[in-house]
Amino acid sequence: MTPEAALEALRAAASPGMAEGKAAYHKAPRTYLGTPNSAINDLAQRWRRELDVEARVALADALWDTDIHEARIAAAKLLTQARLRPDDAAWALITSWVPQFDAWAIADHVCAAGARRLSADPDRLDTVETWTASPHMWSRRAALVITLPWTKQNFPSEADLQIRDRVLGWAAGYVPDRDWFIQKAIAWWLRELSKHDPARVTTFLDTHGAGMKAFARKEASKYL
Repeated sequence: MTPEAALEALRAAASPGMAEGKAAYHKAPRTYLGTPNSAINDLAQRWRRELDVEARVALADALWDTDIHEARIAAAKLLTQARLRPDDAAWALITSWVPQFDAWAIADHVCAAGARRLSADPDRLDTVETWTASPHMWSRRAALVITLPWTKQNFPSEADLQIRDRVLGWAAGYVPDRDWFIQKAIAWWLRELSKHDPARVTTFLDTHGAGMKAFARKEASKYL
């Protein structure tokens, strides 16, 4: 599968009139083809079946470099797989994309791919922690979005609980940040965690909730 063939497949699956709507919705200044997410997902699944890991990483790299919205989504989906061996090249590619984030949809799809690689090797959290001090808002936000798997375990190990507390420490450091996307990310992490570990969320809100924006505090406590 060449990058040119992949782009042609994405264009062929576009829906008339959708490109304009996507451009208006996502706002980031790049080309939009108007390909529905369902079609991108189908294509990415097919390419994952057809290509070995090395070829998938190469195709993802090439698609990302086009700076086309749907191509970047497809690039992320090519690497969104729990079992991916070897995965060092995929992780390196994902982390190289983070400083380029400029819109939530692409960022979230890449973080979904990165979360699998992070779950496969939690030592990679040391890299993610460096993002928390980045001047780039989307990198700071990504540190919370990519670690969402640790909000979802019903029976976390002691190591998982330590990671929860580590990420909650990052979130606490973000509380004074008034950026809407950062406050939303804090709320998202807490809201998801509250479904499985309400005590930690309650403690966080008791300690830091007064410093959060009202909408974020409300969202974080939605399921408490």
